[in-house]
Amino acid sequence: MDDAIAQAQPKSDKDLYATLDGMGIAHTTREHPAVFTVSESQALRDEIPGGHTKNLFLKDKKGNFFLVTAQEDAEVNLKAIHTVIGAKGRVSFGKPEPLMELLGVVPGSVTPFGVINDTQQRVSMVLDESLMKHDIINAHPLRNDATTSIGRDDLLRFLESTGHKPLIVALG
Repeated sequence: MDDAIAQAQPKSDKDLYATLDGMGIAHTTREHPAVFTVSESQALRDEIPGGHTKNLFLKDKKGNFFLVTAQEDAEVNLKAIHTVIGAKGRVSFGKPEPLMELLGVVPGSVTPFGVINDTQQRVSMVLDESLMKHDIINAHPLRNDATTSIGRDDLLRFLESTGHKPLIVALG
């Protein structure tokens, strides 16, 4: 019974760091007060170099889920994004329950690192091509009171290791 309970728990930031370390991926994490929006996190820009992310957990009409990670200032057109990410019809924001079930995070902590918890690959990973122009990508490490910096190519390697080969598209 204890094993079943342990398996049901989403991976933590410590699990993420151990996974990255095991893959030989360099990463740094900076602790800071919890941030819930891009505008709140912009105060940290001078302290943390690189590309900063905006993350959208979306669901289409057929129940398919998408994690869209974009440059923080990208203007994502929710009425049209389905045409570039392969969604079946228009998308809406996913609810907190499937967000926790699939990515192991709560609203405000959405991150590309969340796919570490999507062991059945139910979420399609989408990256904004403008974000991918940065050598360093910054995202929450499964919680919103820290920012983890990782190399762009290492982020891609991490995503692919979880079975989430990202679709890279122009979003804004």
